[in-house]
This record gives sequence, C-alpha cells and structure tokens, in this order.
Amino acid sequence: MKKELLVALLPEKAALKRLKDEGWYHIPVATAPRRWPPRSIAFYQGKVFGGDEAYKIRHFGEVQQIDMVPRKELFPDDEKNASKAENLYYRIQLKELKLRYAPIISYRPRRLAFIPTTLEKFESAEQINDLFDDSPLENRLWKALKYIGILAERQWKVVIQEKKYFLDFAIFCNNGKLAIETDGYTFHHDSKAKIDYDTWRRNNMELDDWRALHYTTKQIKDDWTPYLSQIEQKIEQLGGLEGPEKFERKVGEGQGKYIVDGEEPL
Repeated sequence: MKKELLVALLPEKAALKRLKDEGWYHIPVATAPRRWPPRSIAFYQGKVFGGDEAYKIRHFGEVQQIDMVPRKELFPDDEKNASKAENLYYRIQLKELKLRYAPIISYRPRRLAFIPTTLEKFESAEQINDLFDDSPLENRLWKALKYIGILAERQWKVVIQEKKYFLDFAIFCNNGKLAIETDGYTFHHDSKAKIDYDTWRRNNMELDDWRALHYTTKQIKDDWTPYLSQIEQKIEQLGGLEGPEKFERKVGEGQGKYIVDGEEPL
C-alpha cells in the first residue's frame, strides 16, 4: 500500500515559524485535496521566501493528528479575516518537523497549493515535477522526457481569457510554447459536452500561441522512440529549449500567465 504524502504551500514566512514553534498547519476544509487524509506532509516555500529559499521543499513531517475547527479557534485575534471566523479548517498536528536531506526544487517560479503524492516519490524526488502522481501514463512520459534531457513542467496551469487550464506537460522554447497532452482513448467516446469542452480548450490554447502534440496510451506504452523524436523535432522548430536564465522573465506573463503567490490564498 502506498504511503500518502501531501505537499502543501507555505504562503508566508509566519506559517513556517508556526510549524517550528507550535507544530501545526491549517487547510480550509472546503478546498482540501481529494486524496485525504495524508499520512505525512511536506511544505513548498513560495515566492515570499525570496532568494535561494523560494520555490523549494525543505521541511516535512509525519501527521500525528487532524482536527476540524473554525478559523477563530486557530487565530482568535485575527480581526483582518473576521469574515472567515466560522469557516472550517483542518488543523494538522505533526509529530516532528524534519529537514529533508536535500531540497526539492522548482526550476521555474510557480505557485503550487497542493500536490497529493506518495512517500516513495517524495524520498526519491529531485525536482517538483518528480512528485506528481495523477497518471501512470504521464509518469511514463515524464520518465522518457527526463531521459533525453527535456526540461518540462507537469500539470502547468495557464489562464486564457479568464479560463483556467492544466496542461499535462508544458515545454518552453526560445520561439514558442509547446503543450504535450496524453489523451488516452476517451476523446471520441466522451459525451458531446466533453467533446465541446475539449474542442474549445484546444482552440483557446491555439489562440494563446500554444503548439500541441497529443499521444494515446498505446503510442506512449509501445515505444519511446517515435514520439520522442516528434517532440524533439517540434522543440527544434520552436528554436530549442529556453534557457534557465530566462525563466524569471515569465513571471507575470500576460494572457497565458504563470501562477505565482498572491492568488488563491489559503
């Protein structure tokens, strides 16, 4: 049986201080992740940590107890958020806050509220994208991309014309953006509403200058070589992979912007 672990955002430095001093973390019941409860929890340090400390996971711990309490019990003197006083939160008490042997890093600035994953993935991860655990098919593709040295981002969130989309994989090139989607076999057998949504989504992605490649379950499982060659060819057409020195420029991008701290606060 997998040992479940949740990666959660530290939205402010005070949250880390509270963990160190009092040993607890809070999550709104209304927005808790679907894989619940976690056995362990790790903490992603957001933009507010600055410098070498931002966009990293350093701290984690095993969950000792989870209580459901109103916000006013967590923060009795918080007049600024008085309107949330009766909202229910999970108070997660840790047995001990530990420091990981090496931080797990995000190569690009991004906001990540939650990543439900496993303890096994957490123990072996080197970067944020190693942690995602939604799809065996995506895991296989991610392993293949890493094997040939393609730095992609998994579950990349974009906002296009006020609609939010998550890309299976996003690859940023010098002359464009490439989305890679693992469609499986459902597209032509879905409901008309689902087909309409998928078609509109693809059109919006095109309007926002995203190029896209789509692969089925069989294509990914059968042989790495054909689809990896296609991906490499498309990256070359788009001017090659964008270098890390340009990543910071992307924060605050316009229509298809990156999601950074300050949105969807806990």
